[in-house]
Amino acid sequence: MSGAITLDGLNLAYALATLTLTTLGLAIVFGLLGVLNMAHGEFVMLGAYAVVVAQKWGLPLMAAAPLAIVVCGAIGWIVERWLIRPLYARPFDTLLATWGLSILLRKLVEAIFGKGYQNVQSATAVPVEFLGASYPAYRLFLMAFTIALMAAIVLWYRRSNAGLKVRAMTGNPILARALGIDTGKLATWAFVLGVVLAGLAGVLLAPVVRVEPAMGVDYLLNSFFVLVVGGLGSLAGLTSGVAVIGGAQAGISTLLDQTAGYATVLVISILFLWLKPQGLHGRN
Repeated sequence: MSGAITLDGLNLAYALATLTLTTLGLAIVFGLLGVLNMAHGEFVMLGAYAVVVAQKWGLPLMAAAPLAIVVCGAIGWIVERWLIRPLYARPFDTLLATWGLSILLRKLVEAIFGKGYQNVQSATAVPVEFLGASYPAYRLFLMAFTIALMAAIVLWYRRSNAGLKVRAMTGNPILARALGIDTGKLATWAFVLGVVLAGLAGVLLAPVVRVEPAMGVDYLLNSFFVLVVGGLGSLAGLTSGVAVIGGAQAGISTLLDQTAGYATVLVISILFLWLKPQGLHGRN
């Protein structure tokens, strides 16, 4: 019985960790810049396809990480500079522009790799004994990596000079510019960081998910639901949103089925939009 409880707990922790990984990039872009990047899921997809490319070149899985950083970072810089920056004061236009970008990226990947699933060969399913239960070692690594990544971002945001400038830009961009802070440059790097984190999430998840051109849609929807529930502009909002959405989806899917899990998440998000549009920890 204790082994079954441990296994259920590990499965829930894994679901929360993967949701955190795929939401973090959108939380930075949407929370700090107010840009709902509809191509967020496609950057996760690009990271997963970086693993496919690395595998075809005969390289180890983690060699895909620098490839994903370069590709997603370059595309992110170009998109922010030439597509997003002229539209910062027009949120609906940025939504439409990034939606068009998502279609373009998906079709480019389809043209290069085809519409079918890509098979990523890895030894990620190797089980280890953990707290009295047999569990895949790679999933444990993903959970540990997510915790370490969140801790690093908190330290950077709270303690570094760059984090101080980002907080100033977010709190009062006009005053920040008056104090000599280059808010345009900060916005560019915040956007690039967000899409690079999405790409790295794709690299890490490629061995445990089905890699195909349309894989990003689910990640975008779940990330958006997390931010609706948790609120924008704080790590507390991100973690609380992940707990509510991830916990509800995992629990209902286990008790009933996956469709019921998605329906529950949708109902929760609609209720929050209606009754508490700022979310649990959103900035006023």
